[in-house]
Amino acid sequence: MTYQDPLAYLLGLEGTALLRAFTGEYGREFTDARIREIRRLLDEETLADAAVDVAPVNTVDGYAIWSRTYDGPNSAFDIDEPVVSEILDRLPAGIALDAACGTGRMSALLSERGHRTVGVDSSPDMLARARERVPGAGFHLGDLRRLPVAGGVVDLVVCSLALTHVRELAPVMAEFARVLRPGGHLVTSDIHPERVARGSIPSVRTADGKPGRLETHRHLVGDYLRAALAAGLRVRRCEEPGGSGSAERAAPQASPPGPALEPGPTLEPGPWEDWPWTLMDLLPDATAAADAGVPTEIIWHFQLGGP
Repeated sequence: MTYQDPLAYLLGLEGTALLRAFTGEYGREFTDARIREIRRLLDEETLADAAVDVAPVNTVDGYAIWSRTYDGPNSAFDIDEPVVSEILDRLPAGIALDAACGTGRMSALLSERGHRTVGVDSSPDMLARARERVPGAGFHLGDLRRLPVAGGVVDLVVCSLALTHVRELAPVMAEFARVLRPGGHLVTSDIHPERVARGSIPSVRTADGKPGRLETHRHLVGDYLRAALAAGLRVRRCEEPGGSGSAERAAPQASPPGPALEPGPTLEPGPWEDWPWTLMDLLPDATAAADAGVPTEIIWHFQLGGP
């Protein structure tokens, strides 16, 4: 079980903002405002007993629940699709594998570009929606570590928003390399490790109505790189989109003298399903400072072999 306390999250935001102030990104007035907010948070009765125990949910069960609403609105799609599309537009059409295809979002992009597309996913519910969405592609039930695809036959592998659900990257990268032809390409997108650390993890309600979060692992930038290089993949491009710019450009306005959070209505953390975003809304200045320049996703373009 994961213990999620909204007060702890809010204090974490304040602490992250204060660390950035400590290194010179913000001044004394900003620091004083954060400390006043912390005192107010500690006195807020609404937050005192709002913690929730959250059960881990595997991807098959989780996506069976999430498949009904996965396609929208999903802001992650708006971030990776422009970059992934730009990469795909520069590659010739061939045989493409959409690994962890979900509802077929990337399969549709591949088919539109003339690729003979195969999709693989571990969720039957997601595959059912993918087949409706891209009837011209072939979809198969399978695991990223044991793809139901012959070796050396694929020109392009795309894997979107899935590798954070994998505990170890090396076996999956090796499997991608196995199915690729020499010179073939791999394009991946994922939630950025900094966002995973800030709680950007899919939430679901289990069959009995209890809170659950999909199994998610925080892979550092170097983890992707080491796993890819070990599999014979070479980096062609890496992008980290979605950040709000540097801390200097994104610096919030310093709070005026007096309580940063004025006495008044209680601070409602919002429904658990909407954490951490409703929690961030309670502390706009601390959130802006803590998040300044932090990317939302990480997108890689690798190629098998080559210099």
